[in-house]
Amino acid sequence: MTDTTLPNYITVATELQQASLAVSPAELHGLLVGMLSGGLGLNDDSWQPLLFDYTNDGISWPQSAIARAKALLTHSISELTDNESFEVSLLIPDDAVDATLVEKADGLSEWVNHFISGLGLISTKLAQASEQSKEALGDLEEIAKLGVDEEDDLEEQAQLFEQVIEHVKACVLTIHAEFGIKPAKPADTPTIH
Repeated sequence: MTDTTLPNYITVATELQQASLAVSPAELHGLLVGMLSGGLGLNDDSWQPLLFDYTNDGISWPQSAIARAKALLTHSISELTDNESFEVSLLIPDDAVDATLVEKADGLSEWVNHFISGLGLISTKLAQASEQSKEALGDLEEIAKLGVDEEDDLEEQAQLFEQVIEHVKACVLTIHAEFGIKPAKPADTPTIH
């Protein structure tokens, strides 16, 4: 299990805004997790030019923002390659930042849309995906379109929202299991008796 947690959403949003980057924490994290789940190498810095192209017209980010993105990437690698936890965190607005249900849903939509974009950025071979991964991707595409109707029962929608988040996590883990790079296992050393 990973010992780290994702940073506060507002902290990351402020850092990105101060760096004059028009990307939200949810978008950034979704994009990075999408690239990882699609097969980005675990020790590969090829994500940086892709990120710059996608978010900043190819212009490099300030070092502080690159460091934040690298920290998010490292955290996500740790989660996605932990063979014991089968857990993935989503950096979206939450109760810790007093987010409304609408803000949470918007953040989830941003995260999912950018996760799908991340898969595309590294040219994941989705046409050759298993039925499970194709179904997971289809579900994510539908979830990306969801919204909250403020005139309906918000308490009921909040409960449904929590279920949707868990389903998103399951979809991400399904896609990562098929396309994501796994850490190299140490070579088995023979036991001498």
